[in-house]
Amino acid sequence: MKIKEIETDPPPGFDSETKYLFQPIPFAVRTYVLADLFAGKMHAMLCRKWKNQVKGRDWYDFIWFAGHRLELHLSHLQQRMRQSGRWDENIPLDDESFRRILNETISVMDIEKTRREVEPFVKNPNALSVWSHDFFRAAARIKLV
Repeated sequence: MKIKEIETDPPPGFDSETKYLFQPIPFAVRTYVLADLFAGKMHAMLCRKWKNQVKGRDWYDFIWFAGHRLELHLSHLQQRMRQSGRWDENIPLDDESFRRILNETISVMDIEKTRREVEPFVKNPNALSVWSHDFFRAAARIKLV
């Protein structure tokens, strides 16, 4: 078994649940609920800054969340953004502000670069041919809780 990532300093305001796995041996693991996991992924998409590069795998995961019509826990996203210094305003992150930031991020994203970054990890790269600014805007119609 390989553990890829463990969050050691999560911001407050998240929920977790215990899941039971049975292979290779029975064990329990505590995980974020999906709405908070989605908030963490959204934080990475909106706030990860590494030299004008985009991480296509974040956007691929975003499509998974959006495709499953999962809710995003907005107040947990706000906590993550405050913790990373990306939301220092004295007002709450509301629906309008979130959607503005997400749409701005989508508008400036280099679709080709994003697609090329994720291609090596995808079994069928042709599935990425639909990726466009309009495609991601359509996926961004997510429900906030």
